[in-house]
Amino acid sequence: MTDARWSEVEGDLAAACRHFDFAARPFDAGGFEVAGLDGYRARMGFQHAMHAAHTSLEGALVRILEILGEEVPVGRSWHGDLLKRASKPLRIARHDRPAILTPDVARDAAETRRFRHRADRDHDSFIPERSPPSVEAARRLARTLGPCIDAVRERIDPPEAPRPG
Repeated sequence: MTDARWSEVEGDLAAACRHFDFAARPFDAGGFEVAGLDGYRARMGFQHAMHAAHTSLEGALVRILEILGEEVPVGRSWHGDLLKRASKPLRIARHDRPAILTPDVARDAAETRRFRHRADRDHDSFIPERSPPSVEAARRLARTLGPCIDAVRERIDPPEAPRPG
């Protein structure tokens, strides 16, 4: 590792993968239709886990852009712009980098962003039957996000060669 800030990226990635994995479990357990505290706990626990997972993913991407000296997107659409930028190579004056996210990972991240947006805007209108695409994206991200970022890290910030002893 040539930049110590990768340790924070690793922390965000570990959190994202853990939350994506654990978000799928309460969804599988169901209980969303149950009245009272148990149903509330099921609905809110699932939505919060998905929210935390995607927010951690964004945190990792922001940190990577900072390591690379790129400006982080700003404005009302910065969340979507962040995923779009991370999904394609960037070639501008004195800055050339590959896409940070593979097309499959980017597609899944876009799906979990859509879920987070809906959950943020209207917790009380949660419709579990509309969630399977987001849950499946979360399951895949739990497995694929880490290796995706590891691969791009090897390209943009490879480890230094060991010094001869």
